Order: sequence, then structure tokens, then C-alpha cells
Amino acid sequence: MKLLGSILLLFICSLTSAQQMSYDEWTTEAKSIIRMQPKYGNATKTKEQLEADRKLTASYLEQAGSPRAASDLLVSLGFDYFNKGELKTAMSRFNQAWILDPKNENVFRGFGAIYFTFKDYPKTIQQYDEGLNLNPESSVLLTDKATVYMTYFQNSGTMADLDKAISLLLTSHNIDSKSPNTLIKLSGCYLLKGDCPNAWKFYDLCQKLGGKTITPAYTESIRQFCKK
Repeated sequence: MKLLGSILLLFICSLTSAQQMSYDEWTTEAKSIIRMQPKYGNATKTKEQLEADRKLTASYLEQAGSPRAASDLLVSLGFDYFNKGELKTAMSRFNQAWILDPKNENVFRGFGAIYFTFKDYPKTIQQYDEGLNLNPESSVLLTDKATVYMTYFQNSGTMADLDKAISLLLTSHNIDSKSPNTLIKLSGCYLLKGDCPNAWKFYDLCQKLGGKTITPAYTESIRQFCKK
């Protein structure tokens, strides 16, 4: 349990936020507040809502210069609010980012993060997959999707979930070999699998990049269970 708990610390903080309402409350409100649903729930908007969208688009295009840059700016703002636990505002920003660029895969990373916080993992994966359909080479989405399977393994102990996480992380690593988030999660997965050489390999690679994603608890665990 100590090993599982310390490894859980690797990824929970990166994808969860201190939500200010229950999931039941969220889903109830979202039925009547379309900005709380991904892509506004594909609802037909009123003239007033469409005019608000037009003004928003013009404002952020003026700031950022292009639809993609404006969309990325709003995704970044969304995650700022997400990290503060302001999930309604975060979802609004992600939706606004989607308006500006419906093909921005990072928007779906934001949508997925909201559902991950509420532990609705099927919907989380659904959002990540939509983003990956737009950009199969998105290393951050692949790593976030792997995090869901790490969570499944945490809950089920089923090795197939851990193997799926490793497969996704290796694909992500092949795209971006210098992601500390991916590296430390690979190390953690291999530690859980009992593969100490690979656990240390990716730990050391992460350490060489500054080791910012390495927690003291994880360092203690890998030293305890994988003595060199």
C-alpha cells in the first residue's frame, strides 16, 4: 500500500483540482448551463449568445493574432482557473478556446481534466480520444490518458491497465523524450511492475532534466523497493 500510495502522488496532483462542488451538483447544473458542458453540449445558441461569441472571438484574435494562438491562450487561462479549483470558469475558458479553434486538441485536454477531477474516467478518456483524433502525436494527451489507466490500476490491480499505461507512456516518450511528467510516470509504472532497471532508467532521465516532478515520497519508494 505504501508503494501504491507514493506512486499515486506522481500524477494525481497534475490532473486534479480541489473541486468546490460534487459531481452530482455539477451534472445537475450543467443540464441547464451549457458552458459547463464540453462544446457547450452542442446546443443551439440564442442570438445573444452568438453575438457574445463573436465579440469574444474578435477580442482574443486582436490579442493573440490568430485563432490557434487565441485558443491556446484561453486553454492556458482555463488551466490557471482549474489549478485554483474554479472549475466552472475553467470549463468556460476551455469552451471559449474551442470556439476559436475547434481543432485545437489541447481544448480536449482541458475538458478531460475536469472529468478526471470528478473521477468520471470513461468521460475523461472520451475527451482525450477526441483530442487524439485531431492530433495523434500529442504527447501530453497520451501521457494524460496513460494517467487514467494508472488510476484504473490503482483501483483494480489489473495488470492489463498498467500495461496499457506503459504502452501509452512509451508512445508519448517516443514523441517527446524530454517530458519530466512522462519520464517519472514511466518510472513509477515500471516500479509497480517490479521492473527495477527500467524504473531507475526513467528516474535517472527525469533527474537529468531537473527532477521537478520527482517527489521525496517516490524517491524513498524506489530506493526501498529497487535498491541499486
